[in-house]
Amino acid sequence: MSKNPHDAVKQGLGDHLARLWRYGLVLSGSRDMAEDLVQATCLRALERAHQFTPGTRLDRWLMTILHRTWLNELRAARYRRGEGLVDAESVLVFDGARAIEANISAAQVLNQVQALPEAQRETVFLVYVEGFTYREAAETLDVPIGTVMSRLAAARAKLSNPESNPQVRRVTS
Repeated sequence: MSKNPHDAVKQGLGDHLARLWRYGLVLSGSRDMAEDLVQATCLRALERAHQFTPGTRLDRWLMTILHRTWLNELRAARYRRGEGLVDAESVLVFDGARAIEANISAAQVLNQVQALPEAQRETVFLVYVEGFTYREAAETLDVPIGTVMSRLAAARAKLSNPESNPQVRRVTS
């Protein structure tokens, strides 16, 4: 990787677009908003490439930018009309019997995760989907590491007992 921060960001940005989009989708629940968040993140990363330290984790730096961009969007949304969540079934593609079964299970998990409070949902995504360490997630979310552990424990408790979460509809087969 280049020692020049601008080159390092330009060279590595494309490798992380899919992960950024997934995180944007988890935060916003909207494909369009996820795309807007990724675009804003890329723009901000390129504008502020001088703040990146080559040799460090570019993905963590980009996720932090995306998270802060989302928080700014939430603040601005108080004055604008908000958007709803994407239905999990509309995100999944059905392709054959085995894929249908897998997608039904995935839809159930997505519905349960989407029903979690936002703070728990984004923490679950960073740690369990993106593989961030607790410390990395804490730094990205700008919270103490104990808060990350607490959010994950609460999310695991809710996900393991869907009846305790009235927003989650249990699908039986």
